[in-house]
Amino acid sequence: MYSAAFIFEPGTYDARFHELNALIDAAARATPGYVGAESWRSPDGERANATYYWESLEALREFSRHPKHIEAKREYARWYRGYHIVVAQVVRSYGNGAIAHFTQDERGATRQHAGAAGHPGASMQP
Repeated sequence: MYSAAFIFEPGTYDARFHELNALIDAAARATPGYVGAESWRSPDGERANATYYWESLEALREFSRHPKHIEAKREYARWYRGYHIVVAQVVRSYGNGAIAHFTQDERGATRQHAGAAGHPGASMQP
């Protein structure tokens, strides 16, 4: 399993952002190998993160080649003050079972498919 963390500083969102954001979220969910997504925002609201999980690196690559994702990458400066992406292989996932998560828990908890959060900005509006 792989994750792609999109860490960003939000700017101003317009109607085109919201339209493209919804299309990108749908494209991610429709990509074979999509596992789920989750997001957080720093307490001061200055930085946010949306992490997507993929069954394989090829699934992540397929999503990254989607035309709407490419379009958004070209226009990022309109909506974000800055960003950083971290792609990582998930080596281990575990917990005490009290928090459901879509990664496989090594201790036997079941995987929850598809996260509640979508693409960055979908659930983290200013």
